[in-house]
Amino acid sequence: MDVNPLVDSTEFPPVTEAASWVRNRTFPTDLPLIDVSQAVPGYPTSDDVLDHMASVLREPLVSKYGHALGLPSLRSAYANHVSAKDNHVKEANVAITAGCNQAFHVSITALAEAGDQIILPSPWYFNHKMSLDMQGIEAVPLPCSADQQMIPNATEAEHLITKRTRAIVLITPNNPTGQEFPADVVDAFYELCKKHNIILILDETYCDFRKDTSAAAHSVFSDPDWHDTAIHLYSFSKAYALAGYRVGAIVASEKFLVQVTKVLDCVSICAPQLSQRAALFAMQNVDTWKQEKCAQMVQRAKAFSEALSTDDHGYQITAMGSYFAYLEHPFDLPARTVARFLADEANILSLPGEMFGPGQEKHIRVAFANVSRRLMPEIAARIGHFRPANPNI
Repeated sequence: MDVNPLVDSTEFPPVTEAASWVRNRTFPTDLPLIDVSQAVPGYPTSDDVLDHMASVLREPLVSKYGHALGLPSLRSAYANHVSAKDNHVKEANVAITAGCNQAFHVSITALAEAGDQIILPSPWYFNHKMSLDMQGIEAVPLPCSADQQMIPNATEAEHLITKRTRAIVLITPNNPTGQEFPADVVDAFYELCKKHNIILILDETYCDFRKDTSAAAHSVFSDPDWHDTAIHLYSFSKAYALAGYRVGAIVASEKFLVQVTKVLDCVSICAPQLSQRAALFAMQNVDTWKQEKCAQMVQRAKAFSEALSTDDHGYQITAMGSYFAYLEHPFDLPARTVARFLADEANILSLPGEMFGPGQEKHIRVAFANVSRRLMPEIAARIGHFRPANPNI
């Protein structure tokens, strides 16, 4: 059977590929599998949220279709959340989606067409690149270097803008590096996009895990005309441990969301009603729980950093945050080879840098938020002990 060549040429989902490395294997009790490949909270959903979902499960409306743009009360609550100080975001600016991947995909579908260009800081989130590839949209890499702490530069980005450029994508805190981009960097990209009449797509899936959530992550929403330039994306999966329930958000202009409505109606019709109810309840009732879990993630990051610094194994932390560490490995080997070796011999499942774009062969990503703090020394010990043959350190 012939298939769409754009889809056929799109890379296979990296997390699924990595999972195949350890599928059908058994692991000894003294060396169990440690999975640090996928970014999922290493703790269950709040009991209060679960109890709420159980209480509304039998309500007739939960099993019915809702509006394509989502539950009005959740849209309103999220609008108030993202612009609490400036009040420049309204309910009509919010769409609720079945996760942030869907938020990105439908936004791109509504924004760009085949042959257009989107600038992606590299290393990039592989699902963003996949969405562009299967729609025939060119991903233009904006390299980020260790010298710049893996933070993209707006001046360098300006040199990449052409007549075909539709948007620049920023993920902050970043996936895969974990790096949090300073507010002035985000603001500089916003001004750059405004200057060139292109869109800044700001994916803030991990914004709840910033080092200082009391400080503004950027000043985009303080501009009354933000909707002419910015599209904001969010996931409720991380902060509220709702990954499997699939609920995310888009914040954009009302005019743009009219087009998004068309796309959503052809994809999922609406985000799951039960999941939306869970997200709304979580926003309104489990803030203390959320803050405790975010603090817990910060401690995991600290524990991982400390554990990795105890041995002279040659791995270096290029960048990290409260969810990821982006490690430079010390071997004269592609990162995919190193990651496969760690999976095969050390029973540690991580992702190689090649999955995150060009020039990343020296890096592997560790999603340490998946595992408990007590396992950090074990991860570091295995990385130091299990080493590929003929390393060049």
